[in-house]
Parts: sequence; structure tokens; C-alpha cells
Amino acid sequence: MLLLTDEMEVGGTQRQIVHVARTLDRSRFEPTVVYFRNESFFVDELKAAGVPVVRIEKKGRFDPAFVARLRNHLVRSRYDVVHCFSFSGELWGAVARRLVRPSMRPALVSSIRGTYEWYSAAQWRIKRWVSMQSSCVVANSRAGAAYACERMGRPECAMDVVYNGVQCEPPCEDAARELRRLLSPAGEPLILFVGRLVVHKDVPTLVRAFHTLRARGIGARLCVAGDGPLRAELESLVRALDLEAQVALIGERHDVANLIAASDFLVLPSLREGLSNVILEAMIGGRPVIASRTGGNVELVEQGRTGLLFEVGSEVQLVEAMSRLATDADLRRSLGTAARAVAEARYSVPAMVQSLERHYAAVSRRAPGASVRVTPAAG
Repeated sequence: MLLLTDEMEVGGTQRQIVHVARTLDRSRFEPTVVYFRNESFFVDELKAAGVPVVRIEKKGRFDPAFVARLRNHLVRSRYDVVHCFSFSGELWGAVARRLVRPSMRPALVSSIRGTYEWYSAAQWRIKRWVSMQSSCVVANSRAGAAYACERMGRPECAMDVVYNGVQCEPPCEDAARELRRLLSPAGEPLILFVGRLVVHKDVPTLVRAFHTLRARGIGARLCVAGDGPLRAELESLVRALDLEAQVALIGERHDVANLIAASDFLVLPSLREGLSNVILEAMIGGRPVIASRTGGNVELVEQGRTGLLFEVGSEVQLVEAMSRLATDADLRRSLGTAARAVAEARYSVPAMVQSLERHYAAVSRRAPGASVRVTPAAG
């Protein structure tokens, strides 16, 4: 079977692809990952796990030669199932699949991994066309499924919800203590953001709210882990607010578990969000989360039980939430303990992969020319 996406840079979707490819039952599934551009250490992780990874180069928005290469790869490899991720991955995967002779055509699984409020009408028409070609559409949140069904004019029963799974390496206690010493040398509460520095993550609202928090006399430090096109803008904002001593922009990191262990709580101020991996990672690490009321955030963060929610873009509400957690260690501990229990019970990688395996096996049995490379589970 094939997991197909446009790029393999560091991101939540790519992390989930790695989890799926590495965890699928190899006695029943033979996964391959195909991508078009922008590789990262995720590619190395897949190869180290024995998962074939193929880059099929795509040049420009419309590349007929690329479509032909992708179609030829599908024909040669005789996949039973193709699970596509990302808008362009789904579009070109569905187009290439349609160019394969019907008797050799793999079953198509497409994805909903956010609420996609920014999609144009044309993009939603394409998304609907892809979904109509699909034997199965998998959403990673109820919010994403409901929104997509509304925009595509499809019933919600046309989609299946499979929550992301979280798999964190245990933190290195010595490394976490050293990070804590470096990032909060005076022992002040350490606030953490992890994610791409892009518009929809709304990190400037977090930085401005942090400035207000400090202006109230509440001691705290802020660590921003991640990189992206808005990094220079954020650096300028930090300088303009005279926060260079209190805010650390540390770039892309591979030691997220250690950062979570070093921090007191996580903040995710996104304007839109699917089902956030970093929220799940913070929860499994026993840290409370402050998140905006959008997308899958409200499915993960239970107000007053595992974390706190605030209205999208509201600096006032975000300041109040950060103030509560920064000044109440007992509240942080109780929310963090509950968060870990919920994450362990509901959002594991094995649970996610087992659910996907059931979908893959079901659609492969309906696909023309399905082979024994995807077989029903025993019993």
C-alpha cells in the first residue's frame, strides 16, 4: 500500500505518516511512502525503519511529466490501497490513479486534517471530486469532518473519524533539567510553543499576550520552538516589545519531549487547527495546555480538566489563562495529571493504526485486482 503526500518537511501530518508507515502490521501490509518535495529527517527515520521512500519530483503547479511519472509508478507497483494526504497530494494522486486501467486501479483513501477555512470554492470542488473517487475519507477530528461535509455537500456518514496517535520518546531527565536551566535561569514558569512559524499559528498574539503578562508583574519565560516564514517578523516583534531576555526563539527542534518536560505548560494560539500533535505530546508528557477554541483543539482540551481554552485571537483571554497557570502550581499539576490520563486512554499510535488497518483492509477487498499484500486480520 502507498502513503502519498506532497512534502516530507517537519509537520504534524508528516509525523503521522511516519507513525503509520512504521507501525502497520508488516504481516498484512507493505507500506511505501511517496512524496514530491521538501524532505526532512522524517525520510531518514522511514528508511531506517525499512520503509521504502520514493521522491517523484514535481516542478511547478502543473507538471504533466510528473503526473505521468506518478501514474507509471502506480502501474509498476500494483498497490492495493493509496492513502493520500494534503491538498496537492490528494489531487495529483487521484488524477494519476484515474489514468490507471480500471482493473489495476488501487482503492483511494483521502484525508481531512483540518477545517480548511481558507480553501477557495474551486478547491472545495476539487476536494469534493477527490472524495467522490475515494473508497474511504478519513478525518482526524469531528470538527474537520463536519466542516468538510458542509462545504462539499456530503453527509457526515461519508467520513470516518480516526484521531491522531501520539508516540513520544521518554524525555531525558538530565537534558530536560539543562533546558530548564538555560530557558528559565531564575526558575520562573516556562511557557512553551511548538510549531511552524506561519500565519495560522498566530504566534504574534502569544508574544503580545506574554508582554502583557510580564507588564502585570507576573514572572515567566516563553520558549518558541519551530521555524518558518514568519521567524524574522517574530524576532522584530520580540525586539520591539523589549522581550529579548524573556523570549527564546530556538528554531526547529528534534527534542520536543525534553522541551515539554522542561516547561510548565504549552500554549497553542492557532487561528485554525486540525488535531494538533503537539497538544497530544504535551498531554502525554503530563503538561496542561492553553489552546484557542478552534477545530480539533476543543476535542482535545477539556476546559478546566486537562487545560484551558480561549477565543481565537483574544489576547485578553489568553493573558487571563496564562496568568492562572503561571501563578498556580497546584492547578498546573492537576490539569497535567488529567491530561496524561486522557491521552494515554484515547490517543495512542497503536489505536490509530489499528483503526486505519481496518479501513485499509476493507477498501482493499473492494478494489479491482486486489492482491494478497493486504489481507484480512485473523479471527
